[in-house]
Amino acid sequence: MSALNKLCEKADNLRFENLYKEAASTYLNAILIDRNSAESYFGLGICYKNLKEYKKAIKYLEMAAKLKENYFEAYFELGICHQLEGINCGAIKNFIKAIQIKPDSTEAVLQLGITHEICEEEELALMIYKKLIENSPEFLKAYDYTSSLLMKMDKYKDASMILNKLLKKNPEYYSAYAGIGVCFEKLGKFSNARRYYRKFLSLNPFSTQKDFIKNRLSKIKYMSYHSNPLKLINYPNG
Repeated sequence: MSALNKLCEKADNLRFENLYKEAASTYLNAILIDRNSAESYFGLGICYKNLKEYKKAIKYLEMAAKLKENYFEAYFELGICHQLEGINCGAIKNFIKAIQIKPDSTEAVLQLGITHEICEEEELALMIYKKLIENSPEFLKAYDYTSSLLMKMDKYKDASMILNKLLKKNPEYYSAYAGIGVCFEKLGKFSNARRYYRKFLSLNPFSTQKDFIKNRLSKIKYMSYHSNPLKLINYPNG
């Protein structure tokens, strides 16, 4: 094994162990031996991404993309780093490039939609999410993001329909029950909301959302009482 290969292997192992500073130093040593190693620049970029030094990450990932034609992983990570740095136009450009190289990458398409949503281009983001569901119906994250965006747009009926489709794909996607509960509550269908909230709590009693759901149930009880207090009075028989 050559000295370069040994350094690259060592750097990769350090990166996989989340020792990003040590890995970055080793990748730099590998680059000193071969300045045309796309994999070394890519690994170095990923290290800086995980160290949250996104400008440096972008610099080295761009070098990797220049050195290796149609380097999908480099363009995808460039999209992520631009997104994290708040450079959304750069994120969109790189996600599109990644999709052109690998059209069936559900994650790249999803991230493109997320970036458009960040840019408040909600209709475009929604179109991307829905197309993702159509083309990749088993990719459950697409349902999640679609329903969340629909709820943000106050389209609660549409959101609940997407979440029901998600539950048909995976009945153990517990957060969908809470989401449907929110939709019904917003639509004023409190009995349905209560049913889905309770279903969520029964299936996922230790969820970090349990206090939020319990608060929603308390609010529904309060609202139900004040809209029709006679319903909560237990009259004696006879």
